[in-house]
Amino acid sequence: MSLTRTLTLLVTSTVLLIALVAAAWSYIESNHELEELFDAELAQSTRIVQGLVQHLADTQSVEQLPKTLSKTLELPRPDTPGVDFEADNNEILPGGTGHKYEKKLAFEVWTPEREPLLDTLKADDTEGLTLGYSWAESSGFRWRVFTLQDPTTGFWIRTAQREDIREELSEELALGNILPLLIALPLLLLAASAAIQLGFRPLLKLERPIRNMAPENIHPLDDRQAPKEVAGLVQAVNGLLRRLNQALERERRFSADAAHELRTPLTALRLNLEKVYEKDPEQYGDLIQSVDRMVHLVEQMLLLNRVDSGADFTPEYHNLSAIVEQSIADVAPLALKKDIDPVLQDDAGQALVCCHSALINTLMRSLLANAIQYSPEHTIIETHLKPSGEGYHITVCDQGPGIPAEERERALSRFVRLDQRLGGGAGLGLAIARRIAELHGGQLTLGDRPDGNAGLCVSIWLPARPAPRSGQA
Repeated sequence: MSLTRTLTLLVTSTVLLIALVAAAWSYIESNHELEELFDAELAQSTRIVQGLVQHLADTQSVEQLPKTLSKTLELPRPDTPGVDFEADNNEILPGGTGHKYEKKLAFEVWTPEREPLLDTLKADDTEGLTLGYSWAESSGFRWRVFTLQDPTTGFWIRTAQREDIREELSEELALGNILPLLIALPLLLLAASAAIQLGFRPLLKLERPIRNMAPENIHPLDDRQAPKEVAGLVQAVNGLLRRLNQALERERRFSADAAHELRTPLTALRLNLEKVYEKDPEQYGDLIQSVDRMVHLVEQMLLLNRVDSGADFTPEYHNLSAIVEQSIADVAPLALKKDIDPVLQDDAGQALVCCHSALINTLMRSLLANAIQYSPEHTIIETHLKPSGEGYHITVCDQGPGIPAEERERALSRFVRLDQRLGGGAGLGLAIARRIAELHGGQLTLGDRPDGNAGLCVSIWLPARPAPRSGQA
């Protein structure tokens, strides 16, 4: 599981949840506060009308009041020429005559005996007038009303607002409050994700040296770039790398020293066996073969140690076709003993590859020797060289027993021989060949013959351009 992805998901989910809760809370609270504000404005409008009625009652008769109130509190009429009350972009009426929302207001004035002096609401609840806030139905709409009775004149005064307009204004204002938050939320999430990525960049700097570290070049990490939270982990990894480097160095030194120390006594032992072999070939023939196997094992161990350490690896451009031809010529004596015909099909021509020619020759001789060792007599070993991408493909196919698909990866391991009855190797040939291919930035794979017959095909791909050292590819 990616820590960056997990942390980004947790942070963004938390921010998103909190922001949505805050937006919902802000929306609800804004609606509530705006409803209270509209109620306060409704009461204020009613009291203004109350003051007007008190003034008019002192100067005019009851018969004159309806006309004066209608003229004073008359609202813009929907049929006013040149005025579109329903147009959203025409809120302020032409000529500054008013606002389109004025038609959503209504005023009512009754005498103490509840005789109407002004009624623009035309509601059917005048019989049940109650002081304070209430609701009324008129013209198919629901209205919020505020009613009071003037203590001086005894007149009833009521002001009403249409409910749908109140809700529309409340929603617009509430959405206006939370809209900046909703717009900023994606930017906030992106910023949080970018900040997390930036915060983990020092860990990526620590990862690259480990990913590109070669077994022959193990070195401690630079803990100066490590964040304080992982400083202890970096120090522990550095301690592990030091111990691993020491263990690998001891292993390489032991393998090299043991192989060098064994080479001389084995050579001397074979010379002595050759002398007694002339007297009794039947008794000492098997001993000489065993010594030869030990000498071959020592040589392979020395070669493997040199390949692992990358010693004397100075690649230059060489003709791969010539190297393959020379390798086939080197194993020709082994092929003649079993009457095996090594065939080369070269489709590459002048195949220039930046490589270590001796190591590529060793790789090819190892594969060809294995093919000869496990192939029956009077068979053919086919070697095919062809261009492939930015490099070249070499395939060596024999007619031996082959290797089951589930055992092929194991067969490439060191000191593994799948069938102890066949051959006299130590199980290092394929491991050395793969290590040489990796050292050149190439690959070695095992597969079946393309014609479906029994046998094994070993494929090697080598890049034409210079390749990094093993472990750094």
